[in-house]
Amino acid sequence: MGVRTMFSTATSYKNQHYSELKRKCLEDKKLFEDPEFPVTNASLFYRKPPPGMVEWKRPREISDGPHLFVEGISSHDLNQGLLGNCWFVAACSCLALKPDLWQKVIPDWKEQEWDSKHPENYAGIFHFQFWVFGEWVDVVVDDRLPSINGELIYCHSKVKNEFWSALLEKAYAKLSGCYESLDGGNTGDAVVDFSGAVAEAINLEAEAFHKDQGRMDKLFEDLFKVYDRDGIISCSIKASPSEIEARMACGLVKGHAYSVTSVKKVRLGHGLIAYFQNETIPLIRMRNPWGKIEWNGAWSDSSAEWKKVGSMERNKLGITVEDDGEFWMEFRDWCKYFTDADVCRLINTSLLTIDKTWNEVMILGSWTKNAEPLRNRCGGCMNHKQTFLQNPQYLFEVTEEVDEVLISLQQRDMKIHRRIGQGENLTIGFAVFKVELNRKYRMHDIITQLNVQTTTYINARTVFMRAMLPKGRYMIIPSTFKPETLGEFMLRVYTNVDSGCRELTEHQPRMTCWSKLTGYPVAVSQIYVHGAEGLENQDRTGGADPYVIVSCEGSSVRSTVKADTVKPVFDTRAIFYRKKPTKPITVEVWNSNAVKDQFLGQVVLTGSVKDSTNPQRLQLRKSGRAMADEMPGSITLRIVTSTELTDM
Repeated sequence: MGVRTMFSTATSYKNQHYSELKRKCLEDKKLFEDPEFPVTNASLFYRKPPPGMVEWKRPREISDGPHLFVEGISSHDLNQGLLGNCWFVAACSCLALKPDLWQKVIPDWKEQEWDSKHPENYAGIFHFQFWVFGEWVDVVVDDRLPSINGELIYCHSKVKNEFWSALLEKAYAKLSGCYESLDGGNTGDAVVDFSGAVAEAINLEAEAFHKDQGRMDKLFEDLFKVYDRDGIISCSIKASPSEIEARMACGLVKGHAYSVTSVKKVRLGHGLIAYFQNETIPLIRMRNPWGKIEWNGAWSDSSAEWKKVGSMERNKLGITVEDDGEFWMEFRDWCKYFTDADVCRLINTSLLTIDKTWNEVMILGSWTKNAEPLRNRCGGCMNHKQTFLQNPQYLFEVTEEVDEVLISLQQRDMKIHRRIGQGENLTIGFAVFKVELNRKYRMHDIITQLNVQTTTYINARTVFMRAMLPKGRYMIIPSTFKPETLGEFMLRVYTNVDSGCRELTEHQPRMTCWSKLTGYPVAVSQIYVHGAEGLENQDRTGGADPYVIVSCEGSSVRSTVKADTVKPVFDTRAIFYRKKPTKPITVEVWNSNAVKDQFLGQVVLTGSVKDSTNPQRLQLRKSGRAMADEMPGSITLRIVTSTELTDM
């Protein structure tokens, strides 16, 4: 289990160290030639060769005065090449908007830049950093780039002597096995590789936000917040294979990735009136990686809608009427026309900022196979009831009354296996259960544990969930869709305060050398307290603030206080490993009070294997010697006992 911060030092890919290799090249007065990514067909393709005779050329052979950046870095720099890699180009144009990110991906860019005053410092070697499965990896490349008839054939800049995007793509192709492995991919995945962000895929088509004003407004607020906090958003329109890159009448292109370059509420009206009326409209700005072909509907570059906006506001937004591939849309149209969006959140875990900070736990795990059921860790999804719990299990706490929890499950990138025909993602997902407040061992049966949320199972690299969860103890069970599918994954859990997220590996309490003296459990009981009714009023307003305590053999769990009710729903679970099964389990109801808590009644359970396992309603009684006397109210609960410790 590894818990790491996002910006730790980078690991050298293939054990190639940039500074050592560069120093050696300068000493030997030779330009770098990368033995790990040679200038051969195997580095270009595995199935479909480029359309023409490929020559590998260094930037100096392509243009005069080559540079990494010409007049800085910009999201307008890029054009797509021959590959179906608009997804990568869109991610690059997102990257270009974020100095904090691109300076991490293109480290020491000033040192890497061509220096016309000192041409002797050039060694034909560059390096880039990508976030791979929880760690930064430094990838070295030489600068021999594939060209046909003197033109770069893959991702390149609009300006002929600017090379940052072509070199970055070469490093990414090296990481993926070859250039053709970049044909067809997901912008969100590339953004994650550039940043360590957490990706969420939104199906705009299925959600149909444009038909529901309330949900659409909420989505806009969410995206506005993501954009405002330096997150990265991209979008596309689904296409059948014959429609890929087909232009629609409205100017949008199907099967093509767009980067979102702004999310804004734009003020309508002119002059002072605009300020007094304060009427705004939600707009979103996008860029087509081709650098041309734009939306031609409402709010497009030269549309009549802009007449509603004052010149000051227009200038502030930088409205230009040129076909530069960048355009605005009304948010409703965006929700209507685009079918998919990738939202990448840069989660702030630094304590040094005023923005919301998250607590992060990152754990690496795997789905592995074992003939013994208790050791098997590839049980498939919940459809497979017999084996579902034979998956890795992760426990975490929500310690606040209610907390927003973000969970990301990412599988290892498969692009490198495309060359051998195995580049498909596994179909993955996960379920979250509310479990017993004192659970410490793996779950072997779902009895009263509550499945609070399950993601869809999808063959995407990442599956994401955002949930508001009440205080309690929870279990995440990540799985593949079918049993016996093997693979590696990374789980990331974000909460407001430390969740103590950890993998559960033990099945039951350990036998120790003291067990003979202190005894070893011979039975296990799980108890679920649903709620109570008809409790005694405890205050003048005719209510109470009840909570429940469940105890057995000296250990106990306590629910949260339910404010101002005589009909509380406790939804509380406990599990006890019992050394002395003749000792009963007690369930006490108390009223929370600033001065002193009042006892509202209890039930005593034998918790025998023979007892009913059905839900039951029991009368509350007094404690101690007056145990037989009734008190107002009843409690509903369920208890299950077994002498096999791995039954629960």
